[in-house]
Formats: sequence, structure tokens, C-alpha cells
Amino acid sequence: MNGAESVIRTLLDHGVDTCFANPGTSEMHLVQAIDAVPDARAILCLFEGVCTGAADGFGRMKGVPATTLLHLGAGLGNGIANLHNCRRAATPLVNIVGDHAIHHVAYDAPLTSDVEAVAKPVSAWIRTVRTSEGAGLDAADAVYAAMAANPDPLGGIATLILPADCAWGTGRPAPKAARFNAAIAKPRVPADVIEAAARQIDAATVLFVDGAGLSERGVCAAGRIAAQTGCQIYSPTFPARVEVGPELPLVHRLPYFPEQILDLLRTVRKLVLVGAERPVSFFAYRNLPSDLVPDNCEAIRVAHRHEDVAAALEDIADALDAGAADLPQGTRPEVPSGALNVRGIAAVLAARAPHNSIVAVDSGGGGAAYPALQRCVRHSWLNLTGGSIGQGGPAAVGAAIACPERPTFALLGDGGAMYTNQFLWTAAREELNLIAVIFSNRQYNILEVEYRRLGVNEIGERAASLFDLSRPDLDWVALAEAQGVTGARADSCAAFDAAVCAALAAGGPHLIEAVL
Repeated sequence: MNGAESVIRTLLDHGVDTCFANPGTSEMHLVQAIDAVPDARAILCLFEGVCTGAADGFGRMKGVPATTLLHLGAGLGNGIANLHNCRRAATPLVNIVGDHAIHHVAYDAPLTSDVEAVAKPVSAWIRTVRTSEGAGLDAADAVYAAMAANPDPLGGIATLILPADCAWGTGRPAPKAARFNAAIAKPRVPADVIEAAARQIDAATVLFVDGAGLSERGVCAAGRIAAQTGCQIYSPTFPARVEVGPELPLVHRLPYFPEQILDLLRTVRKLVLVGAERPVSFFAYRNLPSDLVPDNCEAIRVAHRHEDVAAALEDIADALDAGAADLPQGTRPEVPSGALNVRGIAAVLAARAPHNSIVAVDSGGGGAAYPALQRCVRHSWLNLTGGSIGQGGPAAVGAAIACPERPTFALLGDGGAMYTNQFLWTAAREELNLIAVIFSNRQYNILEVEYRRLGVNEIGERAASLFDLSRPDLDWVALAEAQGVTGARADSCAAFDAAVCAALAAGGPHLIEAVL
């Protein structure tokens, strides 16, 4: 057994069996090792940003890491935007990055780079393997680090750098140790903190929840607290994953723009942070604060995201002797008619999406479907966490691989989807049960909105050209079909509804260009 095989077998022994790969020459021994170990699953992605985004989506749904297999510092650099999103989501992930043989680094070959420096901004843990016999032990440590309760903003990304000579030399695997479960257990919130919080929550309180507090267990407990006290439940604008549906309490999202958040919190007297951080403005604006907690609102910390947030919510509910939660019990809407718009897309999805779906959202109008869907369709909602667009399609791929029995939707803006449109090819190759909806307005709409927020009433021709995605128009149906995915185009609610129904009936990957 060589060092590369010891890494793959160690990962398997620790429950890590799925790899999103874009390998190069320095990773060939790892490719050979994957080939030699039947239980290791490798999925080819045509761009490293798809690898990292898919590993993020997989980890969000499974709760255990996938790995990426990336080629040197350049390959890691190509995947770094979605690693940024993954870090913000606190998703467990293990990067395996090949490097030149240790003795070769001194020659400064064309692909030589400081891989650790590239990894540092997006990794909670980094190690370069130094011996082939220690590679398995290093891989075990990488899994421990990814699964550990890392405090914000470190996230859960572990990056293991494997020089080629440590891959080809003699190795041995590191079996799972008894300390593994203890090493990854999340700390409980002390009883005195729970009791103090329970005494302060009332109808003038917002329960601000993130992390595992947005799991089914956490949402149910938060709903009990709200029913008992009259408080409201909010999540951040872009939480990593939320469990929602008519059988679960409503979780509202903070709006996007800072003045909207300030207005929302204007009458709130207490903001109880359970797994969430104080809300801050996504960007800085003149004459607006960065910290969005009003002066008349007290922020009360109960749990950090790396703590057992769901248990903390249950403990608060028990301390309040809270009964059952109030549930929305919504009904599916009628399919609308007329020209297609964002509201119409949301209504069709709320009418047609199967229960137990997964919805991954990137930029564009997809977020508008959240309030419609959460009242009538049981599903898991995955957000763009770090603001780096091009995440939604890859995350949907990873989620569909993690949960092949669940229908998956990717709701994507046309600009963001072009960043990583190669996700379609992987969806076709893996025959994923995935429907990508492209909100095709042929512009970076949010940038035009932000530009107008500067007080600009007339957008000049050159400025407008930087927000415009026409000349030529993107042909999403052709892009999909060129990568093996069935495509359809819709410009009316009826046509969009027909395309969704046809895709659901056929199964497999589909793309619908929703022309707005």
C-alpha cells in the first residue's frame, strides 16, 4: 500500500466516501488509489468551483464531509470562491490537494506555488504531509478537524496537501480511533445561560436562529418557544440550510438591505442570538451603520453556532414549559396565468414541487420562492451563504448525490449560473434528479439596483453595459443540451408549469430557462 491508498482507506474508515475531483498529474497516485478501493466514489467535475460547491452541498445534506481532489495551488485557487461560501456555511469538507514531490519544489517548476498560502483564507485546518507512512494519520486528523466544533468564522474546511513522493511511497491507513465521536461532539450550553434566556424572552423579542437551530429539531423547538412567549423567529438572510414546510413552524428571514433590517428591528427590544451572530450590513453604505442592532434593542447571546444549538432551543422550550408549536398548514396555490414573472415562478414551484424536495438557491429571483414554498411544501432550503455567486448549481449537484431519493431544484440567476455552468455536465453524467431553473432577465439585476441606490436616476450607456447580459443573449437551452441536459424555455406561467411537470415526470436532469 502506498501513501495515496492509505489516505483513501483512512477517509473511508472515517465515513468519508465521496470525492468531487478535478485531478492533475500530481494526483495520479490518488486516482489510482480510488480505482483500487471499490467503496470510494469519485465524481468528475469540469471546473474546480463545481468540485468545491458540490462538496459543500453534499456536506450540508449529509452532515459529514465529502472531499475534493484538486491540482496544486492553481486548482485550489480555481475552487476558492465556493470554498469561501462553504466556510461561511460551516460545512465540513476535506480538500485533498496534490503538490510537487518535496525534492522537486526547490526547482520552481511552472506549477510550483505556496499551496498552504492559497488555502489559508478558507481553511480551519491545513497540513502538508511530510512522510508517506504518516499520510494516513494526517488524513484522519483532517477528518477530525473538519468535523470539530469550530467557532465562527473558521468554518469546517480541512485542507490536506499531499506531495507526490508522499503519495507514491509506502503507507499505512489510520483506523478510526475511539476518540473520534468525543472529538466532534458539540458543547452544550450551560443551564444557567438557558434559564436566564428563558426569563427574558417575551412578545417584544426576536429569536434569531442559525446553524443547527434551523434543523427540523431546532425549528420545532423554536416554534414551541414562539407559541409560548409570542416572540418571532428569524434566520439570517442567507442561512446555510433551513428545514421548512407546512408541518414545521414558520421561520422568517431577515431582509437584505440594511435600512429594511433597521426598520424591522425598530420595535424589537431583545434580540436573542441562538447560533446566529449580530446582523450586519452586507456592504457598507454612506450614512448607514454596519452593525444593524438598534440602540434600543438588547442583543442576548445564548449559543454560538459551533455549540449544540438545537439542544439549547429545546432546553429553553422545556424551561418555559412550552407546549406545541403553531404551524402554518398552508395549501398549495393555484397555478397562475399570464406572462412569466418571479412571483409566478414561485407560485408554480409551490404548486408542483414534490414533498421532501431540496431547493438550492444562488443569485437572482429564486429567494422569492421561500415564503411561498415554506407554507405548503416540506423541503430543505440551501442558501448562497458567502455572497460569491456560482454556488447554487454545484450545491444542488452535491445535494442530489447526497440524497438521490429526493428531487432537487436549483434556482439560479443567469449571471451567477454562468460562473459554474459546468455543473450541468456532472448532473448529466451522474443522471441526477435535478431541475435547474434559470431566472433569465439577461442582466446583473442586483448591480443595477445597487447603482440606483446611489441616487442615480439615469444610467449611462457605458455603466449599463456592465450590468447587461445581452448582445449576444445567452441560449440556456443550447448550453444545457450541449452538456447532455434536456432543456426547455418558458415565457409564460402556463409554459413554465408545463416544463416543470414534464421534468418531474421524466426524471433525471433538466434545465428550464424562465424568460423574464
